Amino acid sequence: MQVYSYSEARQKLATVLKQAETTGKVIIRRKDGRTFALIPEKIPDSPLDVPSIKAKVTTDEIVDIIREGRER
Repeated sequence: MQVYSYSEARQKLATVLKQAETTGKVIIRRKDGRTFALIPEKIPDSPLDVPSIKAKVTTDEIVDIIREGRER
């Protein structure tokens, strides 16, 4: 975990953000000794974002399967 002074963090903001993204947390220390943690926000994955699979199924077969399911 990297610690930056307030002035240094302000001057090197892009570097500080990249460091936080890489390590998960960066500390910024003010002159009065107070510290603040910079933590990247996690963006939730979509529940529909699933890996694909390789299947040897044609479009016609998929349509037939769907039609069969609808007829039931």
